[in-house]
Amino acid sequence: MLPCGAVLWRRLLRKRWVLGVVFGLSLVYFISSTFKQEERMVRDRNLLQVQEHEQPIMWKVKFSSGNSSQLSNQCRNSVQGKLLITDELGYICERKNLQVNGCCNGNVPSTKLYSCESCLPNGCCSIYEYCVSCCLQPSKQHLLERFLNRAAIAFQNLFMAVEDHFELCLAKCRTSSQSVQHENTYRDPIAKYCYGEYPPELLPV
Repeated sequence: MLPCGAVLWRRLLRKRWVLGVVFGLSLVYFISSTFKQEERMVRDRNLLQVQEHEQPIMWKVKFSSGNSSQLSNQCRNSVQGKLLITDELGYICERKNLQVNGCCNGNVPSTKLYSCESCLPNGCCSIYEYCVSCCLQPSKQHLLERFLNRAAIAFQNLFMAVEDHFELCLAKCRTSSQSVQHENTYRDPIAKYCYGEYPPELLPV
């Protein structure tokens, strides 16, 4: 024997007006959910359009000849090179000539300032440390500013973290998706470290 509640519920469901109320409430819920989703999509689309038209992007990069590292007689440097190191002042030296303060020893004949030795006219170099040193030339500031102002939104996360000329050159000279074609082949297998505005030319397939 069925409980009284279940019997009552079955009788209610047989009545047309109850079914009409349930259907009506379901319809109202469906329509309100659809409208809310549409509003969200419109709001997100408008937000994307606003972001796309915000030009130029407000980058935090500072270009200046003096910095706190110089004042404290300490230098940041490119760190990872096995043979060569570039410091934030633009000097490139052999790792053995790196001083304890992180700066290259400028009194050693092999140490060079703003050297573009392995770099091509398009701003691509075969050695990472030379790319950074060349990129640090004060004359490259306008080129880098042009690149930043024209950079796609996709690069925003990559370059929003850099704060000065040195950090920008470290990031710019690292190989990225711009340095490769077909996801696994360098556009230029020799000069693959680029500080220039444009990536290397695509190699013929």
